Amino acid sequence: MKYLLGMDLGTSSLKIVLYDEKFKEIQRVSEAYEMNQPHNGWAEQNPEDWITALDKGVKKILEQSMVNPKDIISIGLTGQMHSLVMLDEKNKVIRPAILWCDQRTSLECEEITEVLGREFLINETANPALPGFTLSKLIWVKKNEPENYKRCRHILLPKDYLRLYLTGEYATDVSDASGMQMLNVKGRTWSIELMEKLDLDPGILPKVYESIEVTGRIQQHITTKLGLDKETLVVAGAGDNAAAAVGCGVVKDKMAFTTIGTSGVVFAHTSKFKIDKKGRVHTFCAAVPGTWHVMGVTQAAGLSLTWFLENFYKDVSEKVIFEELDDILSKVQIGSDKLIYLPYLMGERTPHLDSKCRGAFIGLSAKHKRENMLRAVIEGVTFSLRDCYSVVSELGIEINTMKITGGGSNNKIWSQMIADNYGCDISSTFKDSGTTLGAAILASVGVGLYDNVEEVCKWAVSFKDDYKPNQRNRGAYDKYYKIYKKLYHDLKQTFVELNSL
Repeated sequence: MKYLLGMDLGTSSLKIVLYDEKFKEIQRVSEAYEMNQPHNGWAEQNPEDWITALDKGVKKILEQSMVNPKDIISIGLTGQMHSLVMLDEKNKVIRPAILWCDQRTSLECEEITEVLGREFLINETANPALPGFTLSKLIWVKKNEPENYKRCRHILLPKDYLRLYLTGEYATDVSDASGMQMLNVKGRTWSIELMEKLDLDPGILPKVYESIEVTGRIQQHITTKLGLDKETLVVAGAGDNAAAAVGCGVVKDKMAFTTIGTSGVVFAHTSKFKIDKKGRVHTFCAAVPGTWHVMGVTQAAGLSLTWFLENFYKDVSEKVIFEELDDILSKVQIGSDKLIYLPYLMGERTPHLDSKCRGAFIGLSAKHKRENMLRAVIEGVTFSLRDCYSVVSELGIEINTMKITGGGSNNKIWSQMIADNYGCDISSTFKDSGTTLGAAILASVGVGLYDNVEEVCKWAVSFKDDYKPNQRNRGAYDKYYKIYKKLYHDLKQTFVELNSL
């Protein structure tokens, strides 16, 4: 029996899952690490914490599974997108990684747009300049930490820092590279023209591969340290959303998925290159060679829930909360007793492209309890995902199959809420396994175990629950969604004024 490892370097933890060659899950581990916020709107992590998590996780996988390392034929990597890792000439980390959800680079985005022009930027990179993307983070460091910038010889994305550690290779894949805003997304190659116009050195960029291509083997000193075999191949892999698409079987036209992790995403596969000239949704390369995906993003999906539980449910363990979440939500009616939550804790991407907007509870009264607020948080996140779904549909991308994955998909009421708001059938995946399964599928094709991603997904991906929209619920949600959509515009100037204080 041959085995595959899928590794997902998330914002809060590294998940490593061992699969057999038929994609049966053999062993799973998760190693947590911290996100630091030194200033309001900033988000950073120490890349060495990721390496510590990898070391611990791999050792646990090998010890607990008792699988012969020689039988692990390939590793697929995935993880948080956009985050900037800067290395010096000795591959030492120069500064903490600036994460995807960091909002410090609004001015840099304005400068990028001014220098390049919005039309060039969208045509070249398929996206407007946004604080979440890697490009603006790099320019921020160049302006604000010039000594750090001068020392920089390589930049990598989080999963690719793990790759460097494992293989010694500077490499990334087209899906993750798309989110750096330095790639010609239609041509699937680095945009040298963009880099030169911004006075940036293209030499700091890693080699870019298709997601199923092999990028290297395990280094000898890593085999000694961790117990992995030197013949194990590491495949390019994909950004977390592109990998989740594969893990959900979303690899053909008219297929889409929603994921509820730290951020929330509505992701539609397309064989035709499509861009939103308004920049409300992103177009990136997909993990399936020669295809793309259009993606709407809610910045603080699971993050909103985590924030609320940490501050309002300190007396209840996280495990108990998630076990009882359906029961808690079922006791509060749709609309949370006329309470609406705006999930803009880290600004918002789709559809507002506004780094200055912030979260809010609207309609809060003395009668409301924390249970009402909890349901309002989940409804607010769902309304934001509905915004994403609406924009994708507006672009003429037909969707007849919707999957759901991520931690939020384990909750039945939340999943039903999404079906009611989208107005379409959805299916949920098993065990939040979309990203790691997707990475493992890419790894299997990369080493020649199977011929192509599409064929593997036909039998390797399965689902646990199906949800059909309830039209009565839909009508109730529509009334609150109409108010929700109006609130951003009503509060936009207030957000600007607060940000200027």
